[in-house]
Amino acid sequence: MSDVEIFNKAPKHGYTEEAPIMDAEAFKNVVEGRRAVRVYDATPIPEEVMRECLRLALLAPNSSNLQTWEFFWVRSAEKKAKLVKYCLSQPAAKTAQELIVAVARPDRWRETNALMLAKFDDGRKERLKGPYQYYSKIIPLAYNMGPLGIFGPFKQLYVWFKGMSGPIPRGPFSLRGMSTWAHKSTALACENFMLAMTANGFDTCPMEGMDGKRVKQLLDLPSGAEICMVISCGKRAPEGVYGPRVRFKQELFIKEV
Repeated sequence: MSDVEIFNKAPKHGYTEEAPIMDAEAFKNVVEGRRAVRVYDATPIPEEVMRECLRLALLAPNSSNLQTWEFFWVRSAEKKAKLVKYCLSQPAAKTAQELIVAVARPDRWRETNALMLAKFDDGRKERLKGPYQYYSKIIPLAYNMGPLGIFGPFKQLYVWFKGMSGPIPRGPFSLRGMSTWAHKSTALACENFMLAMTANGFDTCPMEGMDGKRVKQLLDLPSGAEICMVISCGKRAPEGVYGPRVRFKQELFIKEV
């Protein structure tokens, strides 16, 4: 099976799943009800709500199902106090009942790829030849950048030549590209988490205003891990939302071609 066939032929997997019945109006209410809340009241969040929202976060779509993310629920009072400080002591952090640190892990693709390969027994390797070859062949070629990213320029040159004759996935070609790749999936999971919190009657605020280096040290993360955002959680105080939602005209962002 060629590399092109791996992408453009659906495997004969024999699996079917009916689409669930959805409530579009309820979903619209959740999306429109989510706001970045800067001040919370003292209402505690039940542990089961936090756990369920974190579970739902992990159901987010992600690149090749490699799930290169981690979520740290900071529960230690000492670590939480330090995290608030590292979030510049902004009200969204100081008044939060709970704090979640979302971490992108581009360095874990080998580990999660191995977990995907372990899902294939001998029968599935034959029946799902395309997906198996994707994880055993394409993934290592695409994401192995070598020591200090040394393979990147050679990958870029190969793709440039290959792309002259037809469409081909372009990138990542560097450790920076791997970072972007992992952050995209992590951000999708963050949105899942925040919408789940809204659906459960609580609020959130995604914070980028923080000292990522100190947060990494606080969580004892390896060098390859990258802080995506810190999400504060709680029940909004009356003054928790600073103003009406501001969005520009849709025509600036939505294009029909």
